Amino acid sequence: MGVFRYDSKYAAPTKEQRERYMKGESKEIHFGEEGEIMVIEYDEAAYLKDEVDGVRILFTGVEDKGRIYDEVKLLLDQHQQKVDPRESFKNAGDL
Repeated sequence: MGVFRYDSKYAAPTKEQRERYMKGESKEIHFGEEGEIMVIEYDEAAYLKDEVDGVRILFTGVEDKGRIYDEVKLLLDQHQQKVDPRESFKNAGDL
């Protein structure tokens, strides 16, 4: 069916998309050290929310819905590779 990507945490699926795909029973699953990535599974779709980068992705249809966990793994790997800029420098007293 399709994959819809929203690059802002303030962007969201349209009303038509919510009514068409995001209906019925849902199941919420959290990933990451502090649950910063959330997947909401519906019968016909899966919705990913990444609170770190503000990315939102709606996967629709059986084939595309199954790809959501590949995206979760990619995001978790990206988050782990990010280095806190404060850790890049050491004070003389820390050596």
